[in-house]
Amino acid sequence: MTWAIEEKEYSQRRACQLVGLAPKTYRYVSRRADDGEVRVRLRALANERRRFGYRRLHILLAREGHRLNHKKLFRLYRAERLGVRRRGGRKRALGTRAPMALPQAMNQRWSLDFVSDALACGRRFRVLAVVDDFTRECLALVADTSLSGLRVGRELDRFVALRGCPALNVSDNGTELTSHAMLRWQQERGVA
Repeated sequence: MTWAIEEKEYSQRRACQLVGLAPKTYRYVSRRADDGEVRVRLRALANERRRFGYRRLHILLAREGHRLNHKKLFRLYRAERLGVRRRGGRKRALGTRAPMALPQAMNQRWSLDFVSDALACGRRFRVLAVVDDFTRECLALVADTSLSGLRVGRELDRFVALRGCPALNVSDNGTELTSHAMLRWQQERGVA
């Protein structure tokens, strides 16, 4: 339009007719306030607080005296590409796991796990359950308010003295069963 008016010396009305644009649309001048200062501050706040979304940033801007409609702030937030990245999901094991072989004799594999509950007064307690997977026999139940890795090792030594050492211990990744004391216990006794 501007080229047709300046170079070809068409009237504004004729240039608009050729293009198919209303003259009012061509003459329109936006009265919207400049958002440069708000954009800069929004970007700075978003860099300081990376996990804040536009709603929390809106509160921070309001505290600083920037009065904005939440819809306008969202539009600026999207235009600046400040969206909070979603966190990744739970890490899962890669590849296919080989199924665990069934034990063929006593003391080949013991399973260790914790069960917890609370007393009537509200105090929590835990129970260590040790099961021989071949005989399905519960070898021990040890209850206490706290069971550390050292304590679990001492209790397992008691069962080993009565029954013999297992070839393999199976457990979840609980803190007591993956502690340094338990790993040392397994290494000293040659238990996988």
